[in-house]
Amino acid sequence: MKISPTHAAVLCAAAFSLPAGLVAQSHTQTDASVSHVNELVVSRSVYQGTASTVTIGETLPLGCLGGTTGLTVDVPTTKGGTVAVAVPCGSATDNGEYPNLLDSHNVWNNANSDPSFGVTSPIFLDYMTPDGVPIGTLSIPANQIVTSFTSKSELALNRSADGHSVTFMGYRGGVGCGGTKVSPTAPNLLDVSQSNTPGVCDPTNPVISTFVSNPVVPAAYYRAVAEVDINGHFRFTDGNAYSGDNGRAAIKGENGLYYTVGNDNSGNLSKKQMSTTYDGIDLSNATGAELMRVGQTPPSSPDIDMIGRLLFPGDKPGKDTNFRGITIFDNTLYVAKGSGGNGINTVYQVGAQGTLPDGSATDLAAVPISILPGFPNTAASTGTAFPFGIWFADATTLYVCDEGDGVLVTPAVNGNVADAHSQATAGLQKYRLIQGTWVLQYTLQDGLDIGVPYSIPQYPAALNPAVGGCRNIAGFVNRDGTATIFAITSTISANGDTGADPNKLVKVTDRISDTTLPTGGSGLGQFWTIRSANAGEVLRGVALAPSDWTGR
Repeated sequence: MKISPTHAAVLCAAAFSLPAGLVAQSHTQTDASVSHVNELVVSRSVYQGTASTVTIGETLPLGCLGGTTGLTVDVPTTKGGTVAVAVPCGSATDNGEYPNLLDSHNVWNNANSDPSFGVTSPIFLDYMTPDGVPIGTLSIPANQIVTSFTSKSELALNRSADGHSVTFMGYRGGVGCGGTKVSPTAPNLLDVSQSNTPGVCDPTNPVISTFVSNPVVPAAYYRAVAEVDINGHFRFTDGNAYSGDNGRAAIKGENGLYYTVGNDNSGNLSKKQMSTTYDGIDLSNATGAELMRVGQTPPSSPDIDMIGRLLFPGDKPGKDTNFRGITIFDNTLYVAKGSGGNGINTVYQVGAQGTLPDGSATDLAAVPISILPGFPNTAASTGTAFPFGIWFADATTLYVCDEGDGVLVTPAVNGNVADAHSQATAGLQKYRLIQGTWVLQYTLQDGLDIGVPYSIPQYPAALNPAVGGCRNIAGFVNRDGTATIFAITSTISANGDTGADPNKLVKVTDRISDTTLPTGGSGLGQFWTIRSANAGEVLRGVALAPSDWTGR
C-alpha cells in the first residue's frame, strides 16, 4: 500500500510530522497503489456569537449616524464643490443568538434592517480523503484573519499553479478611516464584510465601526490573501481593493503572483455620482479582478492593480466586474460573474491566451476581458444564469457550478421549495468546446435533490434548507477517462440570510467524453454527499490539498 505525499504532510505517523496547528483524526487509509490519491482541503467557519453579540435596538451598522433617514455627508466632486449624499442606518431587531431549539431568536434576522449585516467568525481548513474521511483540521489564527460567517461567496480555496499551496481571502484589521488605531481582527465583529478598506475610504459607507466603543472608534479592514503551504505555514498579503464589500477568491499563478476576484462599494453614491466624485472613481477602479504581489505594501488609489475594465451601457460603474469564481488553466486567467443586477452573468477570459496579466496599474487597466464564445452574453443573464466555480478537465471540457436563483417557493410544491428555473438549470453544467464555441452538453443534478429540504440536528425545522445548486468546485482527472468533481452546495431557505445555512460538500464522477447525461446505473453522474455542515457551521471552498509531489 502506497501513501501519497499529502498524507505524509498531514498524518500523525512515526515517519511524518503534522503541520503546526493541524489536529489529526482517525481514518481509514486509502489504497493508492493504482493511482495517486488526491486529498482535499475544505474551508469551514463556525459561528461563535452569543446573545450579547448584538443588542436589540442598537443602531446598525455600529457608529452610523442619522437614523433611518440618514446623516447627510458632503462628497467632493471632480468639478469642484461637493454633492450631498444621505447615509441611512438600521436598527437591530434581534440579538446575537444563532437559530436554536430553545427560543425564537435568530441573529440573521438583523439582515432585514441592516443590509450590511454580518458577524466575523474563525476559519478552519479540513483535510480529508476524496471520500470525505477526515485526516485533520488546521485552525487559522483568528487574531490574524477572519471571515464573515454569512458571506457565501467568501473563502473559496484554490491550489496554486505549482501545487505547493492553497490560497483564500479574508479580513485583517487596518487603521480606521479618519482614525489612528488599528482595527481588531477577531470573531464576533459586526459588518466587517461591508467595511471600508484603509486605503479606499468611502464617506457614504454606513459601516463606521465594527465593535461597540464610546466615543466611536472608526474601523477599516484589508481584504487579504492567505497562503497556506504543505507544512501548514501561513503567509498573509494585505490589499485595499474591494472596499465596502468582499474579496471572494485568490489563486497563485506560476509567475508567483496572486490573482483575486471580488466586489466593492456598498455605499450610497448613485450611478451618476460614481463617475463625478473622486470617491466613486476610486471605488470603480478597485474591484473585479485584481493582481496582488506576495508580501506587498498595500497600494492605494490610483495605484491599486485592477485588471481590465467592463462597463455596459446603463450600468453602475464598478458593478459589471462583480466576479466570484476564478481559475487558471493553460497559464490563462478565467473568472465568472453570477450575481448582482448589473452586467452579464457569464464566464470570462481575462487577458490573452497563455499569458497571465502583469505590469503597472496602467498596463493592467488595458487588459481585455472577454466572454467565452457560447456562454451567456446579454443583460438578461442576470435573471437566468448564476455561474460560480469553474474547473477545466481539459482544453475542451469546462465544468461550471450554477448556484440557482435562490428563490424560495412557499408553500412547497410537492415537497419542493425551488422554482422551476432552478430545478431545470442549477447544478454542475458541462460545456464542450466545439469549433471554437463552448456548447452546453448537460447539467448534472442527480443526487443533489435541488429544492428538497433536509434536516440538521439541533436546528429549527422551520429553517431547514434545501440545496439550491452549487458554488465552489475542484476536481481531478482519472486514468479511465472520467473526472471526479467536488462541489460546495448553495441553499434555499426561510432564514434571514441563507448564507448562514448549514450546507454540504458533494462529489460526482463524469465521463469527460460523454455528450449526454449518464444513464443505466453506471455510477456516473450521481452526486454523493461526503460532508454535511452542522448547526452553526458553513462550508465555503474546496481544493486539492497542496503537495510537493512532482507528478501532480
